[in-house]
Amino acid sequence: MTVSILIFLPVISALAVLLFKNGATKHAALAFSVAELALAAIFLSRFVPDASIQFAVVAPWIPKLGIYFSAGIDGISMIMILLTNVLVPLIILTTYKHEYKNANAFYALILFMQAGMLVVFTALDGFLFYVGWEAALIPIYFICSLWGGVNRIKVTIKFFIYTFSGSLFMLVGIIYLYLLSPSKTFDLSAFTTTGVVDAHHQAWVFWAFFLAFAIKMPLFPFHTWQPDTYTEAPAAGTMMLSGIMLKMGIYGVIRWLIPIAPLGFQKYEGIVIVLAVIGIVYGSIIAFTQKDGKRLVAYSSIAHVGLIAAGIFGWTTMGLQGAMFQMLSHGINVVGLFFIWDIISSRLNTREVNELGGIAKVAPKFAIAFLIIVLGTVALPLTNGFIGEFMLLNSVFRYNVLLVVSAGSTMIFGAVYMLRMYKKVMQGETNALTAVFADISGSEKLVLGIICALVIIMGIYPQPILHISEAAVNNLVQTVNNKFVQVK
Repeated sequence: MTVSILIFLPVISALAVLLFKNGATKHAALAFSVAELALAAIFLSRFVPDASIQFAVVAPWIPKLGIYFSAGIDGISMIMILLTNVLVPLIILTTYKHEYKNANAFYALILFMQAGMLVVFTALDGFLFYVGWEAALIPIYFICSLWGGVNRIKVTIKFFIYTFSGSLFMLVGIIYLYLLSPSKTFDLSAFTTTGVVDAHHQAWVFWAFFLAFAIKMPLFPFHTWQPDTYTEAPAAGTMMLSGIMLKMGIYGVIRWLIPIAPLGFQKYEGIVIVLAVIGIVYGSIIAFTQKDGKRLVAYSSIAHVGLIAAGIFGWTTMGLQGAMFQMLSHGINVVGLFFIWDIISSRLNTREVNELGGIAKVAPKFAIAFLIIVLGTVALPLTNGFIGEFMLLNSVFRYNVLLVVSAGSTMIFGAVYMLRMYKKVMQGETNALTAVFADISGSEKLVLGIICALVIIMGIYPQPILHISEAAVNNLVQTVNNKFVQVK
């Protein structure tokens, strides 16, 4: 059994979903996504948590150009596969109380996007990685532009230009590495062992890849596409972007950027950490000022991703482990928050925080779920958000004590603006708008119940998740550190 089954099942599912009509479409999409999740669970049960690449497939694609369909799974990839395949069924479930025009195309695009992201998270060939990178971008472009808000065309074009431009820099870097390869191959292991060895040239490779990954995360100051896109995209599109797609950039840094250009990383890590910390403070301050709940969550995401980036570039084993855990936690929490605001806006036709209040009195189940997700987001101990943030802050602390003070503001500021938002929306007296708010039921209760359970379980017992990536992370850190030693 190879990883190709995981990659191609969503493609086949997307084509099959196109054949369904009306209400049957979402049921078919959900069934296919659950089947993919079950398949991922089988891979996980057979996965050995060491540093090796498992379930690998290497098949000729364009062999004359040294291009192969080469993919596999290690502990780092496995975390991303779990993130993708757990969230996609939940995201599809969040759409159950919505009606979409051309629903078969809408759900097919979600499944195509899932396939593209799985290619990114498993690719061991640079050309295949780039194809998956762009393949994940095309479906979300159409999802946002066809089913988004009033300003969807302008916002989506800006998003596309940003991300596609960054991708071109990465493509130049990949081609450059291919031309330097003695065997003319796009293989990742060749890039990391016989690629650019000169520090000056590694610096150029570093920036070529970094620009693509920084835009996708997004990292300050490459973030300006994000708040508008998250706001204008349909709820499911926002969840796909924030929950999974932005992790492509973080994963790219870990899997490709640092191993390929360790000397460039060593030279510029301080600049990136400073940018990440600026993003943490900036995102938190702007979140304070937001009156639209969805935009508030969007800016909070910038702060959280900034901390992940800072922890990675602090370059410790704990920092990388924290990044892996936090990618999973952030994906779960941010999908929960965007779903909360989707429920509010679909019932009350507004996302303005100041227009709400007292919802907890008429919807106690909704209030409890909202509170648990908020507590996970602000990293309360014994929730999933605390584990990753603690490990990331430890990494930044080891790099620079002063920077960790600023980076730690994400926990303080986040607690203030998130709890203030919760108080304004849920507490106090009901008004004419919120008095008729209906409590969650059906698919809403199921999605929020699963998310709340994950927030608590991961916070109380994180070890199984950390164990999955531990060996792969240790091996990566040791390999890169050895290259640092060779320069000294």
